[in-house]
Amino acid sequence: MTINNTIIFFESLLIKTDKKSEIKIYENFIATLSDLSDRELTEEQFQSIEIALETLNLKSNPKNKKRYFSKKLNEFKKYLQKELSLISEGYYTANCMSMGMSLGVAIGASFGESIGLAIGISLGMLIGLVIGRTKDTNAEKQGRVMKTNLE
Repeated sequence: MTINNTIIFFESLLIKTDKKSEIKIYENFIATLSDLSDRELTEEQFQSIEIALETLNLKSNPKNKKRYFSKKLNEFKKYLQKELSLISEGYYTANCMSMGMSLGVAIGASFGESIGLAIGISLGMLIGLVIGRTKDTNAEKQGRVMKTNLE
């Protein structure tokens, strides 16, 4: 399944539904695929993406479309991250903040229950935010960030 055919497929699904949760998933898929088609990728990379789209089995008719296509979107984004090193906006910021908060809880607990935890979480989140934003900025400079987050 080509990228353009997949975009057309999701646009047809978009027309057929009025559920906001499904619309958001379809629009996210379309945005991801549009970003890919606008990139300067090699023919081999495009073929690899098309094979990945085929293996997702998108044309099946699931009962719960929201859950099914959400799972397929996550699989596709993981594939793009693993094979092409492409990430979504804010990827490192979110991951580093959550790791920082986890470490902050562990470190803060050793200093005391309430104040130590609050300070630990705050500092961990702040440090994670700084590290994550730095990594996101570097990834954006390298052209590895996909503009797929929808408002």
